[in-house]
Amino acid sequence: MKKLFLLAVLAITFASCKSTSATNTKVDNKTERLMKGNWVISSVSYPGSEYIKVTSFQLADSKCFVGSTWKFVSNNNKGDMALTNANCAGFSSPITWFVNKEGQFVLKVLSAGEKAKKVRDGYVLNVANQTETSFQLVDKIDVGGKMTDVVYQFEKVN
Repeated sequence: MKKLFLLAVLAITFASCKSTSATNTKVDNKTERLMKGNWVISSVSYPGSEYIKVTSFQLADSKCFVGSTWKFVSNNNKGDMALTNANCAGFSSPITWFVNKEGQFVLKVLSAGEKAKKVRDGYVLNVANQTETSFQLVDKIDVGGKMTDVVYQFEKVN
């Protein structure tokens, strides 16, 4: 019975991240300035990660984000990100982002040449444990009726 349950859990895929509708847009400049620069995601963790697959940002398995590179420009809230994990399909995109006064990181992944105002969907994650050299973005997903944290650990590159 236990093995059957684990096999059923393995087949479940969860999409992470929430829409940006009804999100506070007042910017936290201090938090944004600490994020300025180049970053890499050093880990993605969540309870049950050995059994549950999470698709992050509707792009790829969360494990594909380990090693991804992110550039945040704080004065215009633009940047870019690239999936570079050798075990996953490559992907890169310009982004727009901001951190609001509630400690929420709001992200839009753009297609080349696309304006942010034309992109209706975005993602809202919480900023946690921020220092000058690291921070976490925390997403909440529903796993079997229980809210679970997905933690993206960022480390400063330069």
